[in-house]
Amino acid sequence: MHRSAPHLARLLVGAAVPVMLVAGCSSGSDSSKDDARKAAAPSAPVSAPASASASPSAGAATPATFAALPDPCRVIGAKTVKSLVPKAKKPAGIPAHSAERDERGGCSWNGLDGYQYRWLDVSLQRYDTVAGLGSAKEQAEERYAEQVAAAVKAKGARSEPVTDGAWDAGTAVTSTSKKDKEEYREVTVVARTRNAVLVLTYNGAGLEKAKPPAESGLKADALKAAKEAATAVAAANA
Repeated sequence: MHRSAPHLARLLVGAAVPVMLVAGCSSGSDSSKDDARKAAAPSAPVSAPASASASPSAGAATPATFAALPDPCRVIGAKTVKSLVPKAKKPAGIPAHSAERDERGGCSWNGLDGYQYRWLDVSLQRYDTVAGLGSAKEQAEERYAEQVAAAVKAKGARSEPVTDGAWDAGTAVTSTSKKDKEEYREVTVVARTRNAVLVLTYNGAGLEKAKPPAESGLKADALKAAKEAATAVAAANA
């Protein structure tokens, strides 16, 4: 069929910001709890001397396993990015701005190959042990559960646990949505590795009635990218 340039341009503008199931690192930073951590940290050291009258809980005394986060735009290899997002506008990724890069960060890629549109986004968040808020692991477990709950709220979302040696807990959520009459198929992978949580979203669409990507392929690619990201977090703390 004939596709007019103005009509395609309108589609690309609409496709540039697909509906996201889970907020990126800036909007998903759990700001109220982060403020509480900052307020508690100076007056409540992580490692307080034990005493018979006042000793911290076992969870609160447990130090964080991971003390740093890698550059989010480098946790997924260039070869994988090229495979998942052909003709990405910025192959090096678009970083999400964060004032606390050792605690949270994110990066995204998007591109159009013919009439096939793809979007890939990854966000990372790391937790420290803070007295009164729990151990780093406990906080990460809570955040992991919150992110899974947020992802499954999408209409028609289907979730399933995914096990992998790269993380301690993982869930994959698949869904389908429509924007500007185009059908987007999306996979969100939420994973916790020690005291860090990653959320990876990968979606795609066939514009102008082109064939949409297969859900099974999207899921396999999303899990591959998520594994790379989780492995990079561990490597940054080796």
